Amino acid sequence: MPGTTIVEPLDLVGLQIPYHFRCPISLELMRDPVTVCTGQTYDRSSIESWVATGNTTCPVTRAALSDFTFIPNHTLRRLIQDWCVENQAFGIQRIPTPKQPADPVMVRALLTQASAVSSPFQPRLSALRRLKGLARDSDKNRSVISSHDAREVLIDIVFSDTGSSELSVEALAVLVMFQLNESECESIGSDPNRVVYLSRMLFHSSIEVRINSASLIENVLSGTRSPDLRAQISNADDIFEGVVDILRNLNSYPRALRIGVRALFALCLVKQTRHKAVQAGAPATLIDRLADLDKCDAERALATIELLCRIPSGCSAFAAHALTVPLLVKTILKISDRATEYAAGALMALCSESEGSQREAVSAGVLTQLLLLVQSDCTERAKRKAQMLLKLLRDSWPEDSIGNSDDFACSEIVPF
Repeated sequence: MPGTTIVEPLDLVGLQIPYHFRCPISLELMRDPVTVCTGQTYDRSSIESWVATGNTTCPVTRAALSDFTFIPNHTLRRLIQDWCVENQAFGIQRIPTPKQPADPVMVRALLTQASAVSSPFQPRLSALRRLKGLARDSDKNRSVISSHDAREVLIDIVFSDTGSSELSVEALAVLVMFQLNESECESIGSDPNRVVYLSRMLFHSSIEVRINSASLIENVLSGTRSPDLRAQISNADDIFEGVVDILRNLNSYPRALRIGVRALFALCLVKQTRHKAVQAGAPATLIDRLADLDKCDAERALATIELLCRIPSGCSAFAAHALTVPLLVKTILKISDRATEYAAGALMALCSESEGSQREAVSAGVLTQLLLLVQSDCTERAKRKAQMLLKLLRDSWPEDSIGNSDDFACSEIVPF
């Protein structure tokens, strides 16, 4: 709970939190006190959780809640903030002033204003920017906005032929904060003009617009069940080039890298267009940026590398990069079980196609890594790949290692 970091030091110094500053539900210092229709005050997160679990009564009075509107108790919140300031010497930090949740009436008015084609440009743009600010503030705000058919309104603005490009990119920035349903994904992916537009936006002068376009492309691909539709999207001109360029751009920051990797992975799931990823320079870019990625993104990047290693051109491109094999060997058992599995799979593909890759792998210490992997708690799939790779590399092992390797049953291979 948010108040935990404050309560613990209070207990240590023996400082008592005033009773009326504590939430009756959590018994912790309130950060966003709100008053319900019975007159009782609770911390917003606590009373919202109470109601969300199906309770319809006031926790203190047990009276029925005839109205589920929570009124901010600004006076009490300011008193709590003053008390925090007065006790800073005890290590108490002032609670920040909470941002108020979006008002449904205001959200409806903003959506109406944004979608009014006959309205002047500036009010429409201002409405979209207000919506973007609200959506960024909290999950609750996004839920309120989404409940007013916002996704449909935003899709229309993004792809409107008559709208200003500035309106389109602003609507796009809001739209990517929501998960689209299947019909919405199909309405975008099945329209070649919409796909071409998103592909073109991957080369926009603003890096944010490019990232948002890649995000929507990934959202649509992930939300579409039709293999034909996914193939149609991934076959759009320059779509791979645009996504790869986001990853290649040295100015790309964590969000750009995360979305770039997600979009590239979604595109590479379409087998018949993987060669386009290779042509766009994806292999070298993935290897060059792998060290910059966090755990989850690195897993997805390694999964993409394994996918591209399944086609001859991808295998050749990765084998030609001096860092590919050493990086994959180093990755084993270092990031996660999934990452290990993908790295082992990619190494298996590379070493099956190239004796040079076999020698590189052995020089990089793959033997030790694979033997450790076989004995580890990693997935059975990863272990099977490791066993197959050990068998494949048997002729490349240093002679003094062969005698020590017979205990790992490399001949008992189960196809994966």
